[in-house]
Amino acid sequence: MPWQRYVLDVALEIDPATGCLAYRKVGLSVPRQQGKTETILTVMVHRIMAWERQHVTYTAQTRIDARRRWEDEFLVKLDESKLKGKYHPRKTTGNEAIIWRSTRSRLGITSTTEKAGHGPPLDCGMIDEAFAHKDDRVEQAMSPAMLTRGNAQMWWASAGGTDQAVFLNEKRKQGRELIERAWLTGDWPAVAYFEWYAPDQLRRDDPATWYVCMPALGYTVTPEIIRTELASLDASEFDRAYLNRTKEARPPADPNVPRDEWARCVVAESRPDTSRLAFAAEVSTLRDWSSISAASLLPDGRIHVELVDRRPGTDWVAPALARLRDVWDPMAVAIDSKGPVASLAGELAGYGITPPEDEEKPLRGDLALLRTPDVAVACGQFADAVRRGTVVHIDQPALTGAINGARTRPLTDAWAWSRSRSESVDISPLVAATHALWVLRLRADVAQAEYDVLDSVL
Repeated sequence: MPWQRYVLDVALEIDPATGCLAYRKVGLSVPRQQGKTETILTVMVHRIMAWERQHVTYTAQTRIDARRRWEDEFLVKLDESKLKGKYHPRKTTGNEAIIWRSTRSRLGITSTTEKAGHGPPLDCGMIDEAFAHKDDRVEQAMSPAMLTRGNAQMWWASAGGTDQAVFLNEKRKQGRELIERAWLTGDWPAVAYFEWYAPDQLRRDDPATWYVCMPALGYTVTPEIIRTELASLDASEFDRAYLNRTKEARPPADPNVPRDEWARCVVAESRPDTSRLAFAAEVSTLRDWSSISAASLLPDGRIHVELVDRRPGTDWVAPALARLRDVWDPMAVAIDSKGPVASLAGELAGYGITPPEDEEKPLRGDLALLRTPDVAVACGQFADAVRRGTVVHIDQPALTGAINGARTRPLTDAWAWSRSRSESVDISPLVAATHALWVLRLRADVAQAEYDVLDSVL
């Protein structure tokens, strides 16, 4: 398939200055059933066919799993190919190997312990099903065995795992950072990284999303099969297997959070009424993410809530809110006066987003500051509206993920969203949506324009 040719063409590039492989380490992350096994088998067979006296080692979840794949898949595929007869399989337990007759190179298997890869110098190490590895012990065992081999190469390959897949998650994080840094600096290290996955903002039920992250779709996998899997699998398991997303642990249920009711409020075709619109911003506790959400009063009396934007950091929030205010002329912009976003009040003032001079006659686009009692009211209003079905939304992954992972904290005789207890997810989209709904109701008279704005200015 094209994606396999692309990976192999790049990963097996030769550095003309040395005559050796350009990349000593290769990472590959694709969803399940995309052709990963055939790709890595190709790499290993190429190695033992092309060079003499090569030592290739394969490992999977456990040694038993590696032996099963080696015998039931690798050998079967080779025996069914035109290569049959060019190699000798040695099946003695503990000494398994596919030995290429003309080169005397061998493909064997190993365990997933600290001793994996120890022994003779290693030319190619293949760490398959990396999601099952709890740490980097196999890589740490293989790497020293490659030090004296100028043409050595180590691969890891896997579909998505859970938040317990420490090795895989760290490798994926490193791979993404490596690619971003290389594009910025032009300095490409001796590491190749390939990943197909669906970012959280893409809908899992949209075939366009599937084509983004499933490179075998249309070749060995059909949209009809994926649609059947979507209907039969748990959403988080579907995301892990077919969208290559990390499956996060689901937090225990919080009785204040209307998760089930939220799922019933989805109206995919819903759109905001831009004449009755309010915005709110929120910053995560670690200040690594910020969100802007909107709430809009629809003609039928329901309230449309939507995540407008979510990006890393905080420097983009004030100019983005100023732009939204200038384009949409909202009823108000809200922030929590006691929350992490409060530090941006000065920046907002620099863009002219300030509290009204006359609290009795606010102007459209003025800043509304939530104080502690307001936060409790806002959270109660939001939960009540969701449970009554008077809220509608378009099921954005970041916003739905926030409500699914949210926890609450006591606040006087009421409750509020807890930033510190919602550790598994960034709830800034939810907090911003909650505050947007609050200010929408607070400034309803501004939306109705029952007084002349010029009178307020004068």
